[in-house]
Amino acid sequence: MLSILDQPHASLCDRLTRRTLLRAGSAAAVGAAAGWRLQPAVTAAEPTAGRAKSVIVLFLLGGPPQHSTWDPKPDAPAEVRGEIEPIATNVPGIYIGELFERTSRLVDKLAILRAVVTNDNAHSSSGYFMMTGVPHVPMNRENANPGPPNDHPTLGAVVRRISRRPALLPSAVRLPHHIFNTDGSVWPGQDSGWLGHAADPWLFQCEPASPTFDVPQFRLAADVTLDRLAERRSLLEQMDEQLRQIDRAHRLDKYGDEQRQVFDLLSSPQARSACDLNRETEEVRNRYGRNQFGQSVLLARRLVEAGVEFVQVNWFRGPEEPSNAPCWDSHASETARLKQVLVPPLDLALSALFEDLERSGRLEETLVVCTAEFGRTPRFNGSAGRDHWGHVFSIALGGGGIRGGQVVGASDEQAAWPVSRIVRPQDITSTIFHALGYAPETEILDPAGRPLPISRGEVIREIV
Repeated sequence: MLSILDQPHASLCDRLTRRTLLRAGSAAAVGAAAGWRLQPAVTAAEPTAGRAKSVIVLFLLGGPPQHSTWDPKPDAPAEVRGEIEPIATNVPGIYIGELFERTSRLVDKLAILRAVVTNDNAHSSSGYFMMTGVPHVPMNRENANPGPPNDHPTLGAVVRRISRRPALLPSAVRLPHHIFNTDGSVWPGQDSGWLGHAADPWLFQCEPASPTFDVPQFRLAADVTLDRLAERRSLLEQMDEQLRQIDRAHRLDKYGDEQRQVFDLLSSPQARSACDLNRETEEVRNRYGRNQFGQSVLLARRLVEAGVEFVQVNWFRGPEEPSNAPCWDSHASETARLKQVLVPPLDLALSALFEDLERSGRLEETLVVCTAEFGRTPRFNGSAGRDHWGHVFSIALGGGGIRGGQVVGASDEQAAWPVSRIVRPQDITSTIFHALGYAPETEILDPAGRPLPISRGEVIREIV
């Protein structure tokens, strides 16, 4: 099979071999023999007035502490507020954690939600809820893997299914890797689930800060010229015609579209240049931060500029991450990790992204969502860290028509429980779809033919 399209966790940074290209034509026949699922139909509701043409989701894997980021509590006891003080922002009366020096200057463009609730304290299941808008069954299930009944499609997969915008690049992309726990288990909620593999957001598994970074999918192997590629296209077209004669149900039509997209990508300078960070100046690359997360955010910006509708940037989990506090999962030495490892790269990348989007005139048409699976406990544990907490946490949204400079919802004096305007994951997904112009009540059919809305939440009207 053509791995970059059809595998649920396919990598787009593995080289396309000559054999892979030749196998592309026969993959359809294999798919037919395997009984590939027909794509569910879409019943479009009246489009919304959303302004966004694209969305970039920054997923802070592990769960940031709300106390030191978007919801500081300066009057709480020391064991709750921590060492990181609040900092005034460019919006009077709104304070965030002091490590967000650059971000504090753009809060007028952000809507901060301080009462987000999943009531789920497990990475895998709470993450599933946040990425799909559907609660995991059962809740609080750690090391859960994809599969029924928890196979609702991720947001990017839904966008890829309902998008009607012509584009050379896929409409939904994930980078720089999929999300996994320390034991290697892959979180559910990251792929197309029951929508079928054809709707999977493409996975760009890469390290964009590496000196040798490139995307070999968008260049040909040294011994494959464009003429030879055209010959192979002709051969595959002949095979497709024979397959169409065999399969009159047209079950392979979707695969044919994807196959053609692969060839278009391989022969397109536009597609290759979208992932070429060397086209950016040194100054721009430095502003995003010369780290894997920062360069991933820069890559996301280039992808939406090239027409990708949905990009999810997962916080980079490298091999050097400590097992007791990987990524934002700050069970130990939280303050030191926030100061030295976590917040500075986020502050750089987030501020640079907003600066560039505003400078290019794209901010109003690009929604940026800074989110995670949950927050952290109100009190520090014995290892100077905080543990999992899905009972209240904070996220931030900006651009794409979002009304910035405001805080929606509030937590109590210890950032432990919500006290006003609770927002649930399905409300966030509804708001994202609304911003993109898709009504949340737009229906897609599940495998049993039942119509399901793309989101069951309520649009957060205060911010749109």
